[in-house]
Amino acid sequence: MALNAYLHKKVSVLTLDGRTMVGTLESCDGSMNLVLSSAVERIIRPRVDEAEDDVPSEEVPLGLYIIRGDSVAVCGRVDEELDASIDWEKVRGEPLGTTRHV
Repeated sequence: MALNAYLHKKVSVLTLDGRTMVGTLESCDGSMNLVLSSAVERIIRPRVDEAEDDVPSEEVPLGLYIIRGDSVAVCGRVDEELDASIDWEKVRGEPLGTTRHV
């Protein structure tokens, strides 16, 4: 399915450096350059021992955001009902790490 089918829909973008952005896809081109509106970056904190400070995960507002196509690893549609039901401050996980071209 072409990415154009997701125009004006909520998408999640994983970048090659391991970042996660979520927003409404406003535009895309053949080079995979993306324009997101109402974008946020989701920063998921790793699991920690109870003795350590428990810093919550967070969503950092970005607003209108352009992602260069050469940094996009994956882009997919978000199930908005499921997404709204998740308390992102409580989500924990290991960092994705980076991807490299060989």
